[in-house]
Amino acid sequence: MLRACALAMAVLPVAAMAGPQADVVHWWTSPGETAAMHALADAYRAAGGQWRDLAVVASEQARAVVMERIKGGNPPTAAQFNASRSFQQLARQGRLVALDDIAAEGRWAQALPAVLLDAVRVDGHLYAVPLSIHMPAWLWSSKAALRQAGVKQEPRSMAELFAALDKLQAIGLIPLAHGGQPWQDLNLFAAVLANQGGRDLYLAVLRDRDAGALRGDALREVLVTYKKLRRYVDAASPGRSWSDTTALLISGRAGLSFMGDWAKGEFAAAGQLPGRDYGCTPGLSARSPYIVDGDVLVFPKDRDGSALPAQRLLARVAIAPATQLAFSARKGSVPVRTDLDTRTLDLCAQLGAGALRDAGRLVPNTETLLAPEQLTALERAVSDYWNRDIPVTTAQQTLARILQDNDRRQP
Repeated sequence: MLRACALAMAVLPVAAMAGPQADVVHWWTSPGETAAMHALADAYRAAGGQWRDLAVVASEQARAVVMERIKGGNPPTAAQFNASRSFQQLARQGRLVALDDIAAEGRWAQALPAVLLDAVRVDGHLYAVPLSIHMPAWLWSSKAALRQAGVKQEPRSMAELFAALDKLQAIGLIPLAHGGQPWQDLNLFAAVLANQGGRDLYLAVLRDRDAGALRGDALREVLVTYKKLRRYVDAASPGRSWSDTTALLISGRAGLSFMGDWAKGEFAAAGQLPGRDYGCTPGLSARSPYIVDGDVLVFPKDRDGSALPAQRLLARVAIAPATQLAFSARKGSVPVRTDLDTRTLDLCAQLGAGALRDAGRLVPNTETLLAPEQLTALERAVSDYWNRDIPVTTAQQTLARILQDNDRRQP
């Protein structure tokens, strides 16, 4: 493994002699994200490059800036992106630099999970550098709240989850901390779909849009379980941000919450430690699907190819083992490489890295699987079902119609 690190880093000084400047658009603006960005920027500078930081506060605005600059003929050297259908569309339009040779040189096929490579592969070519992995459906717990309620360990099944929620509710704590925003409502639904329905149903519904699965009893039971969780959230849930929701666990006012591993930064900022003050579980069981989400770097084509030296250097730096460990340690994410010694990372990241090595657990996230129009419609439908008195059969029919609507699918 040390030899692999040495080989990966050895290529950097060779490319560094030219000192190319990279203008990088991103939305890493929170304290933990900023620290991670500096780890990447420092690694690029150490390789001889010049980093020009172009931070934008929110992901939607950052992507809009990138799109406008591409359309205007002044693209950034690199940009943070997600492996979404929008990314695929840019690649198919010929707007992005292909990275096949760098991937072959860096042996990505041996070091990265297949599901991650599939997410950045468009029509047989690789168009992005996977930078970090976030799993959006971790189960977080307040150790203090669970002790107070007499819950001896984090739930390991749906039955144990509801038993724990009942105990927390009985002593007057908020059983399930949930931020009632549409994207969080969909995130919670995906968590239930993965944990109760399993990998096969998750993929049948969101990837295959299988008619039998969409209209079957298993999905109906998932929807029933999802709505049942509504009785365990507090009255202040609607509209609450994920960070304010996580704060309920940090203070011990709430017991459990489903959220991505970016929540770890909130616990760390409060001086709390995993295993001591809070629990983190990447799924209710050891076989629960591990939803692969996270950041990638894309490299828009410029007019004359003058940005290529900077782009190729940054691509190599970003995927290098040392950069991967430093970036993830600061951001709270999991490295994209499965060939690293992750013992220097925190307990939660080690659990995530272990799950990432199990190919049978890995599934793509909704952004990768659905066209933007479908994703927006699904988010709205799931949130409506969560917040309104809609029969489960009606909700299931609505989901089936959205997911099988060919007009909303992107080629």
